[in-house]
Amino acid sequence: MVNEIIAAIRDEESFLITSHIRLDGDALGSELALYLLLRDLGKKAVVYNQDNTPAHYRFLPAAKTIVHELGDIEQYDVAFILDCSELERVGDQAEKIGRIKKLINLDHHISNGGFCEVRMLDAQSSSTGELLFRLMQEMRCQMTKDICTNLYTAIITDTGGFRYSNTHRETFLAAGSLVENGADPQWISEHIYESDPPAKLRLLAKTMETLSLDADRKIGSLIVTRKALQETGASVELTDGFVDIPRSVQGIEISVLYTQIDENHFKLSMRSKGKVNVEKVAKRFGGGGHVNAAACRIEGNIETVKLKIQEAIGAM
Repeated sequence: MVNEIIAAIRDEESFLITSHIRLDGDALGSELALYLLLRDLGKKAVVYNQDNTPAHYRFLPAAKTIVHELGDIEQYDVAFILDCSELERVGDQAEKIGRIKKLINLDHHISNGGFCEVRMLDAQSSSTGELLFRLMQEMRCQMTKDICTNLYTAIITDTGGFRYSNTHRETFLAAGSLVENGADPQWISEHIYESDPPAKLRLLAKTMETLSLDADRKIGSLIVTRKALQETGASVELTDGFVDIPRSVQGIEISVLYTQIDENHFKLSMRSKGKVNVEKVAKRFGGGGHVNAAACRIEGNIETVKLKIQEAIGAM
């Protein structure tokens, strides 16, 4: 279907680009790289996201052009839906976006069932950014410094700095090409990983008090409560990276971050080592993701939610 995507880029004039709620580096980097490509080709393009851009990604080239009001969909010939395994992941405007006459999906989630007729899917790809890199290579388009910066950000964040199992030879080749064409690894990494506000460290200190390590089940977990968020003045987006902390402990194979959304509602982020498949766990609760990284939401108090997750992990 790559040829169909290239034909749409060549033949159509007006494009909407969007991704999932709770934005991450892969979503934003991919959106902005595609936006810049389309603009370089003389096309009209708009990046729409329901959520605001997290502070540590606002350095990305063209980030200031992102809009949060959808407007009239009749103006768009094509909607690119990036890094989403289902249309609903874009948020409240999913139904409206779904009425745009041509939908194109680029995604690497194993839970993607193919909700678009025109799509580029590869669950073995490190990131949607890597898929977009392949598409651009096929198009033989000009890889500007700004495009490369966005794509490198997409790849480095979804591979955990090239540490996760989704990192392959092709991933390094893509990253190398992006660096060769202008992406600055140190500058990008400083913005993403070394620009945390003090509130994040205060939140981490409180969250670490909830650390639980179950050596028998090989599960580690942390809990972010609403109270901790309020007391530290931190936002939920500052929990990025917390889920990786328990997984770093020797003997722990599954890490779970429980983030309290309201009194009886938790968002769960899960990470695993090796072939331990947390996507299967998330899927049981209506979520999804990858073998080693997945998420879902569960209603109930923390004791009930933890028990449900332990039972689901035990049933794998």
